[in-house]
Amino acid sequence: MRNREWMQDLTIPMDYCDNYGVCGPYGSCSTATLPNCECLTGFEPKNPGELNQYSGGCRRVKALDCGLEEGFLKFSSMKLPDTENALFHSSMSLWECELACKGNCSCTAYANPNITTNGVGCLLWFGDLIDIREYPLNGQDLYVRLAASELLGFVASKRLNKKNRVLIVVISTSSAAALLFAVVYACKKKKKMPHMKVKETWYGLDKKNTSVQVEDVKELPFFSLHEILKATDDFSISNKIGEGGFGPVYKGILEDGREVAVKRLSETSQQGLDEFKNEVMYVAKLQHRNLVKLYGYCIRGNEMILIYEYMANKSLDTFLFDESKTSMLDWPCRFQIIHGMARAILYLHQDSRLQIIHRDLKAGNILLDADMSPKISDFGLARKFVGSDTFTKTKKVVGTYGYISPEYAVHGKFSIKSDVFSFGVLVLEIVSGKKNRGFSHQDHSDNLLGHAWRLYKENKSIELMSACLRDSFILSEVLRSIHVGLLCVQHHPEDRPTMLSVILMLISEGVLPEPKQPAFFTGESHREAPSVLSVDEYMITQVYAR
Repeated sequence: MRNREWMQDLTIPMDYCDNYGVCGPYGSCSTATLPNCECLTGFEPKNPGELNQYSGGCRRVKALDCGLEEGFLKFSSMKLPDTENALFHSSMSLWECELACKGNCSCTAYANPNITTNGVGCLLWFGDLIDIREYPLNGQDLYVRLAASELLGFVASKRLNKKNRVLIVVISTSSAAALLFAVVYACKKKKKMPHMKVKETWYGLDKKNTSVQVEDVKELPFFSLHEILKATDDFSISNKIGEGGFGPVYKGILEDGREVAVKRLSETSQQGLDEFKNEVMYVAKLQHRNLVKLYGYCIRGNEMILIYEYMANKSLDTFLFDESKTSMLDWPCRFQIIHGMARAILYLHQDSRLQIIHRDLKAGNILLDADMSPKISDFGLARKFVGSDTFTKTKKVVGTYGYISPEYAVHGKFSIKSDVFSFGVLVLEIVSGKKNRGFSHQDHSDNLLGHAWRLYKENKSIELMSACLRDSFILSEVLRSIHVGLLCVQHHPEDRPTMLSVILMLISEGVLPEPKQPAFFTGESHREAPSVLSVDEYMITQVYAR
């Protein structure tokens, strides 16, 4: 034919049930019964009382409400429904398939279509189920979604359809809560299945095993645990590249050849679902050259896994505080890192569609790519805020010793100026190659901030610079960086500059304002100024030493 279309010339059904959709939506056809059509368990005829009551198909006895107690009835020995409104995922197990369907309110049924792969392969239906029939000898299992009240009613009255060998599969509240983000496979296949609509709200388990709502994760791909295990060689110790407060990090290679860093929540971690939610919801929406890119996530049972772009040079602290590697960071490289961090923090505070306070800026969370360009990572403790300088108070102080601002450590108050303080600490560490926490000097007991302040007051700031920079440093840039760092770590947040001012000061040659005494300064000549204010008796502090 010219139009290259098929024309139906003659059809010869083998039996009545071979006619397409003869029993309508949710109707099942069988040649062993009269009438040949009947409704699936949990459904009733749309046109009861009519001579052919199944001509319009069937409807639910109880409507779905997307509640956590909804579950599935297993129908055995069935021909699977028409797949026009179905999605196939080749690497999902039957368990993952169940989680995926449970997590999407539009999903009406699921099945494993490939009976030869020992449970691997997943079909999910969205909308009415059409063209179902019984195949007693070589049929397949079909799991159909029903309302919680309907399932409970079947249990109570024992009204099970024995002919279809129906088995109730109910996900309880606690196990259903473990379905965090289970259906973002749709995001992963979105381009191939444009008719798919993904629900934007999912549920997961918090540390108390209760349900927690997670919103708007449609932009981030979901990876199956099978894919992650294959990429990391079953979390081989040889692929482990680090460990943080969330858990161990492994290098992996995806099937498409991309190198990734796989961060896996450990059983002993102080973090959990809240931090996992932050990473997934925030990082997916943040796009900046100096922010690490999150490729996707995986969750199954107690496993919570995040998949990032791989950073060839790991984190800043692996170079900065290692005597054998610190010389690899010359001054141009360090100045580039300072600039990159500043631009990324400005983006978080002002230019992103979400205004974010990171709350855990530190050398270990600054990753370095193959070109030594910095990328801020780990948004598990991040918080959204409204306004340019709004303070928020919390009773749970989280973060890392040495980088936390005084108003946050003492009173639980944080703002964008908390991040500015942490940035200032980082600048002084980058210039000196020394950690703020644990810094020691033979002539005094100051920490790094106090030592930098002392040298500044004595007009000896250049002595703060690491000795390995003597052959590469630019004096004006080093002194300006130290000066800006001291402005950022001033005790009172209102005295600290914004990140926009920081960037302008770093690239300009104008006169800088005089810094005031830094927080946590312990110099003997300043004993009258308390290093830390008294702790609010109503505040519970929990600082992560990472």
